[in-house]
Amino acid sequence: MDESVSIAEKGVLYVVATPIGNLRDMTFRAVDILNSVDLVAAEDTRHTAKLLSFYNIRAKLIACHEHNEAQCAERLAAELNSGKSVALVSDAGTPAISDPGYRIVMEAVSAGIRVVPIPGPSAAIAALSASGMPSDMFCFVGFAPKKKGARDVFLQSLSHRKETLVFYESPRRLLSMLAEIQHHMGDRYVVVARELTKIHEEFLRGPVSEIIGLVEDRVSIKGEVTLLVAGTSDKADVDENRLEEEILQSLSERRLSPSRLAASLAKRYNVSKNDIYQAILAVQSRMDTRGSGSDKGGPVHG
Repeated sequence: MDESVSIAEKGVLYVVATPIGNLRDMTFRAVDILNSVDLVAAEDTRHTAKLLSFYNIRAKLIACHEHNEAQCAERLAAELNSGKSVALVSDAGTPAISDPGYRIVMEAVSAGIRVVPIPGPSAAIAALSASGMPSDMFCFVGFAPKKKGARDVFLQSLSHRKETLVFYESPRRLLSMLAEIQHHMGDRYVVVARELTKIHEEFLRGPVSEIIGLVEDRVSIKGEVTLLVAGTSDKADVDENRLEEEILQSLSERRLSPSRLAASLAKRYNVSKNDIYQAILAVQSRMDTRGSGSDKGGPVHG
């Protein structure tokens, strides 16, 4: 059988990017495709119906979400094999990017069906482009695991990456996520991009400790969040005065042994444990000097 003939008899699966907020961000090509296909496979048919109505597109919608993706993939493969064309869309942005859809694409590819991307909005790329952070290399990691243990392992595994890290996060978990990033990666520079392309679009930029303070002051955070985290550098920038204060406080309270304190601070600040240990010894030496001085009748302030 002529393979070109068999492929021509099949339909085409279009992977169509849709707006992440502002409905006017649709491309002309995306509108043309949605007007021409036999079926539109949508993550949420009610959500997509509003978009189609905005552009006066009359298309048959079927629901394909994370709970029925396997069954939907089989159904769409059958439709495509019969010669029908299908557009795959998610609620916002590019399908299959931290959204349902990759199983449908995988099924189509396995069946020898042509898959055509219709590029457009993506929250990760939109946030990165306006972040002011290095974008020559970046690592998109999507949503972190919800369970704390798995999330700790996940974040720790990323702590040594040098690329800009791009996360998706829900507004209700943003504050805890920022705190965990500080714990596992140190006081990294971060950008919180919220409500992208919408009226209340906002970017928060600064060290994660500073952004935590800004978020804590808010009554609530609304809108989906894209979180960008600076990659590690060969030599981390450490506030020496702040580090010394932490060492002094910990030693005064005798919370940890010098070795365990060095390990804890090295992990938090993403620097050499040996460098931290040397700083601890220096602080200890100054404490001992001050202590011996007071024993010899030095000035005592009270």
